[in-house]
Amino acid sequence: MAKRILASDSMFQRHDVPVTLRGTHALRIVFRALNPVLKARKGRGRWPVRLAKPAGLRAVRTTLLGHMPGWCPPVPAVGPWRPVELITEDGPLRVRSADLRATLEGRDGRLSLTLAAAWNGSAPPPGWLEVGEARAPLRWTAPGELRGDLRLPEIEPWWPHSHGNPALHTVRAAIGDERIDLGRTGFRRIEREPGDGFSLRINGERIFCRGACWSSPDIVALPGTRDAYAPWLELARQAGMTMLRVPGIAAYEADAFFDLCDEMGILVWQDFMFANFDYPADEPFLDGARREAAQFLDRVQASPSLAVLCGGSETEQQAAMLGLPRERWSQPLFDSVLRDEAERGRPDVPYVANSPTGGPLPFAADVGVTHYYGVGAYLRPLEDARRANVRFASECLAFANMPAAGALPGVPAVHDPRWKARVPRDPGAPWDFEDVRDHYLRTLYGGDPMVLRYEDPDRYARLSRAVTAEVMEAVFAEWRRVDSSCAGGLVWMFQDVWPGAGWGVVDAAGVPKAAWHALHRAFRPVQVLLTDEGVNGLAIHLLNETADPVVAALTLTALRRGEVPVLRAERTVTLPPRSAQVMPAAALSDRFVDLTGAYRFGPPTHDAVVAALSDARSGAAVAEAFYFPQGGRMERSDVGLDARVERTAEGWHLVLSSRRLARSVHIEDDGFRGEEEWFHLPPGVERRVRLIARHPGAAAPDGDVHVLNGLDPTRYRGAA
Repeated sequence: MAKRILASDSMFQRHDVPVTLRGTHALRIVFRALNPVLKARKGRGRWPVRLAKPAGLRAVRTTLLGHMPGWCPPVPAVGPWRPVELITEDGPLRVRSADLRATLEGRDGRLSLTLAAAWNGSAPPPGWLEVGEARAPLRWTAPGELRGDLRLPEIEPWWPHSHGNPALHTVRAAIGDERIDLGRTGFRRIEREPGDGFSLRINGERIFCRGACWSSPDIVALPGTRDAYAPWLELARQAGMTMLRVPGIAAYEADAFFDLCDEMGILVWQDFMFANFDYPADEPFLDGARREAAQFLDRVQASPSLAVLCGGSETEQQAAMLGLPRERWSQPLFDSVLRDEAERGRPDVPYVANSPTGGPLPFAADVGVTHYYGVGAYLRPLEDARRANVRFASECLAFANMPAAGALPGVPAVHDPRWKARVPRDPGAPWDFEDVRDHYLRTLYGGDPMVLRYEDPDRYARLSRAVTAEVMEAVFAEWRRVDSSCAGGLVWMFQDVWPGAGWGVVDAAGVPKAAWHALHRAFRPVQVLLTDEGVNGLAIHLLNETADPVVAALTLTALRRGEVPVLRAERTVTLPPRSAQVMPAAALSDRFVDLTGAYRFGPPTHDAVVAALSDARSGAAVAEAFYFPQGGRMERSDVGLDARVERTAEGWHLVLSSRRLARSVHIEDDGFRGEEEWFHLPPGVERRVRLIARHPGAAAPDGDVHVLNGLDPTRYRGAA
C-alpha cells in the first residue's frame, strides 16, 4: 500500500524523512504540473515582471532557468535535482550537524567546531579536532553537543589565485574511536571597506574583483558533479577571473562547485535565489526562505571562496524603474530575513541586500553596487566607463557575443530566423543585443553594419567577434587604472545556455569566444595599461597584484603605418608586490611626440602606440597594451604575417610573426584552436601560441590565420 512520506513545494530545500524499512520497498517521486498550482494561488505582486513567465513564479521556489523567454530555452527543471540518499544509524555515533568556522586573526588561523551528536552507549568519550599536526580537545558542553577551538600560529592563508596561493587545510575530528572527515577549509579574512561604494579587502589587501556571472554547465540536466563543473571553472581561472557571481535567476550550485572554487582561488558572489519579483511577505513563505537560506549556508560554512552574500537580483531596481515610491522598493525578505540568516550562518561574509543597490536610485553607478550597461545596452560611448564613476558592477557589458563559425550548425549567422531566436533580448524591447553590438561596430570601426552584412558577411562576422572583445578590454582598462573608483566588474555572462550569439564569453560547447580572450588579457595580475588623458598625453599604468616583486623592461613604441617606429623608449621598472603606479608616457622620451593626437600639429605621425612589459632577465613577454590615436578604423594591407607549426613534447604550437602590426589575430582550424587568440601582434615580435585539440581525432594542425587589417589569410599545416 502506498504511503506519502513527503510533500514539498520548494526545489531549494533539503528534507530528511525518517522511515522504517522491512522487506522490499519502492520510492516513487511524483512531479505535479506547475500551471495548475499557479492558477490556484491567490494574490498578485505590486508590479509586473517581464523577465520570467508566468508571473505566479513569485510564490513558487524553483529556478527561473527555463522560464525566461528573452534569452533562455523553455526547459523548466523537472526531476530529482540532487541525490536521494538512504542513511542508516549504525554504530555508536550519530552526527546530526557540524558547525565549522575558520577565521584569520592576524597571521594565525582559528578554527571553531560545534558538533550536534548523539552517543549510543555508556558515558560519551571526549574527542579532538585536528588540522595537520595541530590538535585541540573536543568537549561535551551540553547533552548532545561538543565544542572545540584550535589556534594555528602562522597559518598559510587562503588567497584568490591572482594574489597568492589558495591554501586549503584538511580538518578532521574524532569522538572515541569514531573518525569524522570535515573536509577542507581555508583561512582568510574578508572585509567590506567603509564608504558609499563597494570594495573588498582580503587578508588586508584591496582586491579588484573581476569575472562574470554564472548560469549553468547544462540547464537541462542541472548537474552538480565535479566533472561537470571542472572544465568551465578551469576556463574561468585561465581567463584570470577572480570572482564568479551566481545570480538569483539561476540555482544554488552543489558542493563540488564550491570545492573547486576553493581549490582554484575563485571568489564566489552568491545571490539567494530571488529575482525581480515582489515576493510574498506572509510568514509561511518567509519561514521557507529562512530554511532555504540556512540549509545553503550550512553546506558552504567552511568554504573560503564564498565572498559576498546577496539577497537577490533586481527587485529594488524593478520597483524603482516602474515608478513606485521609494518606501516600496524594499522587502522584508531581503532587509531582515535573509540578512539575519547570512549573519548567523556566515558572519565572516559581507551581505548586500540586493543587486543593484545604493544611491538615490538602486541602479546609480557611482554609489554602492550597480548593473552597469552604460557602455552596452544604453549605447553610451566608451568614455562613459570613466565618466559614470562606477564603484562595483555586479553585472556589466552584456553583448550578443558572436561565436566561432559553425557553432550553430546549419544556421546562417544573423539573418536566419533560427539564429535570431537565440539572440538575447529584453522582453518587450524593440531591439536586441545584436543591435547593441552593431552600434559599437559602427562607432569603433566605421561603416554601416547592415551594408557590410550585404556585401561581405564574413567580414561582418569577424568584426562582430572583435568589437565586443575590444570594448570589454577598453572598459576594464579604465576600471583597473590607478585612481579608478571601481573595485570590480562582473560580465554578464560567463557561458551561453544554448548555441548561438548569446551573452556568454564561452559558448555552449565550452569553446572560448573572442571576448574571453580579451578578458584573459584584461585580467592579468601583472599588467600594463594605456589611457588617454587628453592634453596631458598618454598615461602608462603598471599593476602587480602578486606577492612577489617584478623587475621588468618597459618598452614604448609609436608606429607609423603599423611598421615604422617614430618613437621607441625603454626603461627598467620595478613593480613592488601588490602595487599600482602610473607614469606619463612623455617621461620615457627626451623629445615631444603627440602620442594622443591632442594638439593636432599637422598630420598624425603614427597610427599605433604599443607598451610592452617583459621580464628583465629572460626577456619573456609579461603584458602588452595598445593605443590607436585614430580609433578602431583600420586600413587593410599585406601585413606580412608568417605562421609555422612546431611540435614539441608539450604538443603543437603555432609560431607567428608579422612585418606590420597585425590586429585581432585569430585561427581557423577544424581540429585545433589557439590557447590565445584575438590579440594584436606588433611587428618584429615572435609569438608562440599553443594549439589545443578540439576533439580526440585531431591529428595535425591544418588551418588559416586571419587578421582584421590583413588582406588574405595565412595558411599553415603541420606534419602528422
